[in-house]
Amino acid sequence: MKKSIFFAGMAALMLVLTPALHAEVSTGERAPDFSLPDLDGKTQSLVAQQGKYVVLEWINPDCPFVKKHYDTGNMQDLQSEFTERGVIWFSIASSAPGKQGNYSAQEWRQIVTDQGIASTDVLLDPKGMVGHLYGAQTTPHMFVIDPDGMVIYQGAIDDTPSTEAADVETATNYVSQALEEVMDGEPVSVPSTKSYGCSVKYE
Repeated sequence: MKKSIFFAGMAALMLVLTPALHAEVSTGERAPDFSLPDLDGKTQSLVAQQGKYVVLEWINPDCPFVKKHYDTGNMQDLQSEFTERGVIWFSIASSAPGKQGNYSAQEWRQIVTDQGIASTDVLLDPKGMVGHLYGAQTTPHMFVIDPDGMVIYQGAIDDTPSTEAADVETATNYVSQALEEVMDGEPVSVPSTKSYGCSVKYE
């Protein structure tokens, strides 16, 4: 009897704890603040970017879906285009130690150089705290946040969930579409989609 009560209590506790570990943000609601170190060890936070558009990109350079967008230069082109227009672009690495895509800051600096990554910063999240906070499921998984701190888009980078490089040219890119629309004073026509890619390599 006591064992039954114990296990029932543990099950109830897990039901309470599990959502906290895999929280999600809702489109149209405020993006939760976070602080993470960049590759120079400097702390970067979302709240410090208030008044600016922010893109969050979950990244794993060993994932074939991520490779598709970097090998073609698609991701770097997006990063360059929008950071030049004042958008803050954070590439977030949530791979846990010992898992695919986990690299030290020094190794990441070399990856940035080799691949020409043009995001504002690569942020390190090896414990997956921010990944879980946002409910990031795949690499890539994209979020667009407006100057008021509201999530205006989340999901896939585009509408073609493949690893084929040629598909980049014909795909509709949801991130650029959302940014262009909102910067033109229009509502985001596709505010949420299902992300695709490799699973984020959490602990």
